[in-house]
Amino acid sequence: MAEWTANDIPNLQGRVVVVTGGNDGLGLESAKALARNEAEVILACRSTERGEVAQREIVAAVPHGNVHVMELDLQDLASIEMFANEFNERSGRLDVLLNNAGIMGTPYGVTRDGFEAQMGTNHLGHFALTGRLLRALKRAARSRVVTVSSSAHRTGTMRFDNLLFRDGRGYTPLKAYGRSKLANLLFTYELQRRFERHGIDCISVAAHPGASQTNLGRHIEKALVMRLLEPVLRRVVQDPAGGALPQLRAAVDPEVRGGEYYGPGRFHGMSGAPVAVRSSRASRSLRDARRLWQESEKLTGVRYEWAVT
Repeated sequence: MAEWTANDIPNLQGRVVVVTGGNDGLGLESAKALARNEAEVILACRSTERGEVAQREIVAAVPHGNVHVMELDLQDLASIEMFANEFNERSGRLDVLLNNAGIMGTPYGVTRDGFEAQMGTNHLGHFALTGRLLRALKRAARSRVVTVSSSAHRTGTMRFDNLLFRDGRGYTPLKAYGRSKLANLLFTYELQRRFERHGIDCISVAAHPGASQTNLGRHIEKALVMRLLEPVLRRVVQDPAGGALPQLRAAVDPEVRGGEYYGPGRFHGMSGAPVAVRSSRASRSLRDARRLWQESEKLTGVRYEWAVT
């Protein structure tokens, strides 16, 4: 079978796509590719100023691009609600929600709502956003939720007695990152099960970029382990356009099925064309997925409305 590339993206005219963190890195490259293939793209960005810079860059590369900027701060539940309300008012449907935004390896900190920042941004923010956009997703035929995880999910462990590293207890930047990326996959698979249970014409898919050159890892670039790995990484690291291919395939390939996970197919998942890959055993835990869903509802106050209207 031929390798999947950006040339395999179908025409997306009439499709509406929201890309969180669409102003930089993998989100920006994804938005460019989607706009190039005639999707209507909404860049959901914490900074509308940076979003508008990205919008101009996309339109310069894709003059026919239909690209809009909307403010969204995933570290603020009020901002998520405002974004969803505005989107639901102006758009009748949502074909693809690309949960791309994230932070990695940051010092301990909390969101506006008091959540540990990496779990709060990477998982809880997207959990709340997806729930608040569910009505728009249900209005589109065969819509998709694509959530970007990481190979680092394999280092993650779920500790529900201290899920958010309260007051920094037990916190390390990479331990928290691994947990948040494991949460992304537990969420993806549980969301797919709930779509199927409630007869929702939507699929939930995950992706990871492998080793990709973006600003995401700026907080850990000076760590000893990263300096030791640098000679290896330099040989396999992909540019952002290559790193975005797994999430693009998850978002648009007609052959993709709910509950699948896409990542690079070479160098132990670090680079290469996107293929379906296996995630860790921990990411497949039904018990942890259900518990995480319950905790996420409790923490965010967002409950999904499954009835098809």
